[in-house]
Amino acid sequence: MNLLKALATISSLTLVSRILAFFRDILIARIFGAGMATDAFFVAFRLPNLLRRLFAEGAFSQAFVPIFGEYKNRKGHDETRLLVDHVVTLLAIILFLVTLIGIIAAPILVYVTAPGFVKDTAKFDLTVQLLRLTSPYIFFISLVAVAAGILNTYNKFWVPAFAPILLNLCFIGGALWLAPYCDPPIMALGWAVFLAGIVQLAFQVPFLKKIGMLPTWRLNLKDAGVWRIIKQMGPAVFGVSISQISLIINTIFASFLVAGSVSWLYFADRLMEFPSGLLGAALGTILLPSLSKHHADNSPEEYSRLLDWGLRLVFMLTLPSALALGMIAVPLLATFFQHGAFAANDVLMTRNALVGYSVGLIGLIAVKVLAPGFYARQDIRTPVKIGIATLLATQLMNLLFVFGLQLHHAGLALSIGLGSCLNSAILFYLLRKRGIYRPEPGWGKFLAKLGVALLALGLSLWFGMGGEQQWLATHGWTRIIHLTWLVVMGVVVYFLVLWLLGFRVKDFAKRGA
Repeated sequence: MNLLKALATISSLTLVSRILAFFRDILIARIFGAGMATDAFFVAFRLPNLLRRLFAEGAFSQAFVPIFGEYKNRKGHDETRLLVDHVVTLLAIILFLVTLIGIIAAPILVYVTAPGFVKDTAKFDLTVQLLRLTSPYIFFISLVAVAAGILNTYNKFWVPAFAPILLNLCFIGGALWLAPYCDPPIMALGWAVFLAGIVQLAFQVPFLKKIGMLPTWRLNLKDAGVWRIIKQMGPAVFGVSISQISLIINTIFASFLVAGSVSWLYFADRLMEFPSGLLGAALGTILLPSLSKHHADNSPEEYSRLLDWGLRLVFMLTLPSALALGMIAVPLLATFFQHGAFAANDVLMTRNALVGYSVGLIGLIAVKVLAPGFYARQDIRTPVKIGIATLLATQLMNLLFVFGLQLHHAGLALSIGLGSCLNSAILFYLLRKRGIYRPEPGWGKFLAKLGVALLALGLSLWFGMGGEQQWLATHGWTRIIHLTWLVVMGVVVYFLVLWLLGFRVKDFAKRGA
């Protein structure tokens, strides 16, 4: 399997999903603005997303994929299928109970995660309503993530990568056609979330059936593989909880700030997810199964080379993304979101958060390469310990930036960015110290050439952008054409300089499991 081709496939589908996500967020900003209703929805949607990451995409995937890959490579189809049946049945029972708790305990959950909403009864009640409607999403989307782990191990990367497109289509349909029939209109987004979970799960069922891995109801708590996964999930749940606890604490901080703070952070995060999804999530998806196979085959040299390949791609593609997001934040936000109820002040406030996030983009994406270096070895405890240190450091930075330096919501974004950099730095240090990762020759020249290309990119964006005020004052196609030209110019300049310095696509080709 050509990993670069797989990465391109996932990134291309993610690009489509992100474009639809931008269109979705443009509609949300235009129709609902950045205020009480959107704050309520984003908090209500964040909680099911948190649990999804905890139960499926986070702890479960980290524990399940390496062991599932081991079964697939060593024990044959029948034993692997039996493991899937037993694991998915147990997970479905747990998810059903969690979903039920989410519906019943919605007022308590909102009180804990957004206590600042309590003083506004209407806002609090609306958030509770939305949370009860979106809670079933955790059941469906967690099973979607399980299916994704199975399909990715079978190199069916495009299927899970396509599923988020369906989520965005449901959002767009809800905002455009369902909102006028809902009271209040923001409830349409809650129904969109509910429907999206069902649609995404149904989409993956035929592909699971085709590879003979469609789960059936078989509960067996004596299965040794199930208990291995459960034992791995213990520290994994704790580890994923650390990052999610950090997000909850940030939401708590933001709920006490001026109205709109939660939404400004959300829209900035949406832009950050563009490079994070295109590169970070895609790299993490393709690396974990291949690293797991190299570990099972006792091939430490290939293991290290695969990590090196991933890190070079991270630096080559993330650094220009971070530079561009920081420099042209206002052009991006004004073009995408400054419509209807989303005013110029919302653009500037969101810009402050986006600049804070962009500082840590390299750390955020590097973690997607470095953490699998431990997970594939079925070592989850090390990233957990690092996560605890990162959580403590992030909250200390929150106190300093938000209250000490009065950076408000931008301080929350900056602390997350710097926390990600700290996380990736410690992961890198331990991978090197333990001899798991040994850098290939040529890193010095590689980084020097990147520095020249980044300088060229920065200068081209600086002179091509113009003043921020003109972006806030202009409208429609004038902004769209200028931004398109600016982005295309930046991409061409950066990669042309790299090409002149000797970079070639074939140099980054890589075979995987």
